[in-house]
Amino acid sequence: MSVVAGEGWSYQKYKFHGLSLSGIRTAIAMPELSLSFDVAQGFPYLLNLKKFFISHGHLDHAAGIPYIISQKAMTSQNAAQFYMPGTLVEPMTNIMREWEKIEGHQYKFEFIPVKADDEIEINQQNYVKVFPTTHRIESFGYTLFETSKKLRADLQGKSQEDIVNLRRKGEEVNEIHHTPMVTFTGDTQIEFLNVRPWVKKSKILIMESTYLDDRKTIANAREWGHTHLDEIIPRLDEIESEQIVLIHISSRYSDAEALRLIKSRIPEKHHERIVIFPGR
Repeated sequence: MSVVAGEGWSYQKYKFHGLSLSGIRTAIAMPELSLSFDVAQGFPYLLNLKKFFISHGHLDHAAGIPYIISQKAMTSQNAAQFYMPGTLVEPMTNIMREWEKIEGHQYKFEFIPVKADDEIEINQQNYVKVFPTTHRIESFGYTLFETSKKLRADLQGKSQEDIVNLRRKGEEVNEIHHTPMVTFTGDTQIEFLNVRPWVKKSKILIMESTYLDDRKTIANAREWGHTHLDEIIPRLDEIESEQIVLIHISSRYSDAEALRLIKSRIPEKHHERIVIFPGR
């Protein structure tokens, strides 16, 4: 179990850069894929990315949208693509039109509405798939998938000569495998675990855990569309993720206190796969 040092963290080949603190800021970027989950207030490490996946419209997750657009215009970059809940597109467009009036400048931007099960291509090997979450306003989570070609299951054990002969006949001998690699929940109640089967199977699950002890109850968390650690603990055995990254922890907990509480409350057999992503 660990607290991420500074703003950076990596697991296997994936690198992450960001901050997440409940009600204050959440933006977690994957720079090598030029994408970010949420944008907080628009931090410098976000300004050169191409795709932004917005979970919902609360300010601590989405306030940086106008600033990122402005900075991209100033540096003559192509318009960024912001994927977001459909109900957010019109108000965000109106906000940008008002900023255009204030600044006397017309901006280029793409606000793209998403719905559950949409797939957005990142590159030839990766795409992002959308799943519904439960918050106080319309919200979605996002999963980064990796595709790979593997020999068809029915051909396993066949000789190389047989496989070559099938290829010569024009038969496809490979099948495409789709592996959920990184899931980001944004703000949500615990029910997100049940909405799509791939969520619990993601290699890396980045999920909110706003409250960690009895200073706030499960009912308090649910009232505001959040998740309590008390709801996560009994679900750990069913989550298959190699790494469970807890984000959006309340600012009432210091990083040290959060680590102490989680370490004391989560069964030891799960300690090695728990990571706390700080927000300060």
